[in-house]
Amino acid sequence: MSLLLRALMLATLVAVLASCQTTKDLILRESSNAIKPNELEEFEARLKVEKLWSDRIGKGADEQYLKLTPAVFGQRLFVADRYGHLVATTLSTGKEEWDIHDKNVQYTGGPGGGDGLVLMGTGDGRVIAREADTGKVRWVAKVSSEVLAAPTAADGVTVVRTGDGRLYGLNSSTGAEMWVYERTVPTLTLRGVAPPVIDEDVAMAGFDNGRFAAVNLRNGKMVWESPLATPTGRSDLERMVDVDAAPVVVGTMAYVSSFQGSVAALSISDGKILWTREVSSYEELSVGDDRVYVTDDKGSIWALDAKTGSSVWKQEALANRYVTAPIYFQGHVVVADFEGYVHWLDAKTGDFEYRERVTKDRIIAPAISAEGILLVYSTTGQLVALRPQ
Repeated sequence: MSLLLRALMLATLVAVLASCQTTKDLILRESSNAIKPNELEEFEARLKVEKLWSDRIGKGADEQYLKLTPAVFGQRLFVADRYGHLVATTLSTGKEEWDIHDKNVQYTGGPGGGDGLVLMGTGDGRVIAREADTGKVRWVAKVSSEVLAAPTAADGVTVVRTGDGRLYGLNSSTGAEMWVYERTVPTLTLRGVAPPVIDEDVAMAGFDNGRFAAVNLRNGKMVWESPLATPTGRSDLERMVDVDAAPVVVGTMAYVSSFQGSVAALSISDGKILWTREVSSYEELSVGDDRVYVTDDKGSIWALDAKTGSSVWKQEALANRYVTAPIYFQGHVVVADFEGYVHWLDAKTGDFEYRERVTKDRIIAPAISAEGILLVYSTTGQLVALRPQ
């Protein structure tokens, strides 16, 4: 039984009282006394990492399980916190370009972007589109439920995934609704939804029933749908098969993971599953050097062959440390943990190369990379820019 499932069982009563929505913050609190995180082992550093700059922007996600992962578009970095604070900075220096604080907004998803916009989702079901250059509001659209994942836009269509199982297509110029694609939400799900991804003329997203779908970007009609996981067991907890991670598109393939399901490679053209590997994960994947990297629900990091799904290596030393999704970066695999440590692994072997505690706060958002810089963001708004030497 996985770490997360054991913790969920401890949290069942509280989760039911909370309208059947289980947050990972709740899971961490309920399980903290039951499961001891692995102690960090010493090793000889084989890498030097330079801290380029560090800044605290807003208040982060507070005590909510909201990744609010920063986003990079062009040479600009966008950072948001839960309390309506949205900042655009220059990527290379962290210098602020514009800063907007809307006190009447609570951000729950984003930042996302495309079509010259920076897109934010809110807890009361709004999508706010601003001009990326200036921060000026372009439009505000109302959708059916809270927006927990970053919206995305391309070719005049803004795609939004809501917490009630809907995928929206909005006009990027006006915010007007163009189409809605809907799937049933199970009784009990993880708090979080899969961010949509646009690839040419299709939008792809995962759903809480374990299915992954591609729809036509213009009209929302289903192109294909593939089952990544099938609910099994008697209880709602055992039958949870959420697809909460964004797919990674490489060429004609999409790689995606599901909780209590598998990691899979699919053909973008028809949704055919090319291979699957039974690794349960609620985190995003990363792809590089012909391998797929994934953090499983126990905190182990895997490297899988991108063509076959076979295991290349598995690093178990960070088990139970609530490790973030991995990111492939210049021949390294980088993850962070609940104590603010950033761990650098050799992408070929999985061996540790470097470790540094960049903050005393929990990190739940995966690191992001752009222009040779790695950015790490904590739950309290601490943003750190790193670069290997």
